[in-house]
Amino acid sequence: MPETRLEVKDLCYSYGNARDAADHVSFNVKKGQFVGLIGPNGSGKSTVLKNIYRALKPAGGRILLDGEDLLKMSYRESALKMAVVGQENELPFDFTVEEIVAMGRSPHKKLFDADNANDKQIVHHALEHLGMADMANRSYLNLSGGEKQRTIIARAVAQESDFLILDEPTNHLDISFQIQIFDLIKRLNTTVLSAIHDLNMAALYCDYVYVLKNGRIVLEGTPDDVLTVENISNVYGVDCCVSRHPVTDKMSITFLPAGIKTKE
Repeated sequence: MPETRLEVKDLCYSYGNARDAADHVSFNVKKGQFVGLIGPNGSGKSTVLKNIYRALKPAGGRILLDGEDLLKMSYRESALKMAVVGQENELPFDFTVEEIVAMGRSPHKKLFDADNANDKQIVHHALEHLGMADMANRSYLNLSGGEKQRTIIARAVAQESDFLILDEPTNHLDISFQIQIFDLIKRLNTTVLSAIHDLNMAALYCDYVYVLKNGRIVLEGTPDDVLTVENISNVYGVDCCVSRHPVTDKMSITFLPAGIKTKE
C-alpha cells in the first residue's frame, strides 16, 4: 500500500461566522495519488487548502506531511516537499515571466546564491512545458489572467517539489489549456491535492475525491463511486445525467437546465 504523504486530522477554521468554514475536516493523500477536493462554492475547499499551505492558521486539528507536523516545519523545509498554486497571484511589484518562474528555485538555495546553469535549465524547461518560453521576457503584470496562472504553475514545476497543492489551477484558462495543464500535472507522476471546480475534469484526472459541503467532508471515494446522479443532486442541487464515456472510459456528467428531467 502506498505511503501516506499528507494526513489532515480534525482541521477546524472559522472566519468569525457562526458556521465553521472548515469543520473537523479529516482526509489523507497517499504517495502518487491525484486527489481532488470538490464541492459547491463556499463549501470550504480553498479554506482547507489555505490552512495546509499556511496562508491561514488552523483553529484546531493537525496537519502531517510525511509524518511530521507541517505547522512546525520551516517554510523552506516545507517548500522543498510541497509546491503551491493558489487562486490569488497578484504581485505588488513587476517581474518578468522568467523571473517569476525562477522564484521556484529559491528553496534550493542559500540567501544570496545566484542562479546557476542548472537552475536556468530547469526554469527554461518549466516555461517550455507550459507553453510560455516565448513570453519569458514579458512583464508579469501585463499578462492575461490565464497567462498569469500558467506562469505560476511553471514556477511550481521549477520548484521540483514532489507534492503539488493546487487551488482550482485552471480556473482562468480556456479548455485547451485546462487539458494541457492537467495532462502535464498527471505526467509529472507526483502527488497532487487539488481543489477542482469542474466535475468532468475531476472525473478525468483524479484517482480519489473528497466532497465538501458546508465545511464538512460528506462523501469520499473514486470518481466512479462518488459522481452519481443522486450524489450530485444532493450536494449541488442540480439535475444531471451521468454515463461512462465510450472513449475515455471515465464518468461523464451532463448538467440539465431547470425543468428538464432525465428520461425514465
